[in-house]
Amino acid sequence: MTPGRIEWRIQGIGARWQLGFFHGLIRLAGRPVAYALADGVSLYYTLTRPSVRRRCRPYLAHRFPERTGIGRLADTFRLSRTFARLMVDQAAQRILGRGEFTTHLLGREDLTALLGEGRGLVIVTAHVGAWQLGMANLAHLAPPISVLARFDAGDAGSPFQAFAGRDFRIIDPESFLGGVPDMLAALQRGEVLCLMGDRAWGAGGGTVSVEFLGGPVSLPFTAYKLASATGAPVAVLFPHKPGPDQYEMQVAAVIRVPPGLGRAPEAYRPYAAAYAQALERFLETYPYHFFNFFDLWAGETGPG
Repeated sequence: MTPGRIEWRIQGIGARWQLGFFHGLIRLAGRPVAYALADGVSLYYTLTRPSVRRRCRPYLAHRFPERTGIGRLADTFRLSRTFARLMVDQAAQRILGRGEFTTHLLGREDLTALLGEGRGLVIVTAHVGAWQLGMANLAHLAPPISVLARFDAGDAGSPFQAFAGRDFRIIDPESFLGGVPDMLAALQRGEVLCLMGDRAWGAGGGTVSVEFLGGPVSLPFTAYKLASATGAPVAVLFPHKPGPDQYEMQVAAVIRVPPGLGRAPEAYRPYAAAYAQALERFLETYPYHFFNFFDLWAGETGPG
C-alpha cells in the first residue's frame, strides 16, 4: 500500500496522459490488447531505464543470485511485465466493473474458525501480486475490516473498497501513536485488522532483523506485538492469480504469538521470521510477484 494518491504504476514511471491512454484502451479494446501494449512498454523500460533495473535488482539478486547479464535482464523484464499486467487488471476492474474477475478466499473456513475464538484476527500480507484485488477477497469475512494504510485526502476511498463492494476502515499510520490505539480497539472488538508485513509504517513501525532470501532484512513486528497484547491469532495471506480471470487470496501460515511478550523487539523476532519463511515459500512458486521495490537488505523500509 503506497502512500499518497494511488496510481497504477511504479512511482516515477508513466506520465498521466500515458495512464489515460491505457485506460481508454482497456475500455475500447479490452485487457488482451492492453496486455500486449503493457508487455512492449515493460520491455522498453527494462532496456532503456536504469532506474527500473535498479529498483528490481535487490530482490532479483537475492531470489536468483546465480543470474547475471542477460539472465538478470530477462528476470527484470519478467518482473516488470508481471507488474504491468497486474496494473492492467486493477485498472480493468475499476473501468469494466466487478464482474471482470472472480475472486476466491482459500482457507475461509480456517479464518472463520480463528475469528470464532473471539479475539479478533490479524491478517498480515505483503507487496505481492495485485494486493488491491487480493484484498477484495476479504469481503467474504463477516466482521468489520480495518486496514493500516495511508491515502491522500483527495482520494475518494481505497481502491480495494471498490473491488470488494463493502467498506474497509482505513487506519492512518501517521495518526496518534502510529494508529496503534485504533488497531488495538479493532481487535478487542473481535474484528479483522490487516497490515503489511514486509514494510514498516509510521510512528508505530518498529522493526526487527530476520533472514530473508539469504540475507538480513528489517521487518515490522507491530502485528505480532498486537497479537501478543490481545491474544488474536495471526494469519499470513498472499494474493495470486491462478487463471486469466481469477484472483485468489491464500492462507500461507497461521502464527500464534504468546501473550505478555512486552515491548522488546527481540521477543518478536521468531514470529517475523516465520512470516519471512512463509513469504519465501510463496516466492518459490511466484518468483515474479514481489513488488516491494526497495533494497530491504540495505536496511531500507521505504515510505510505506
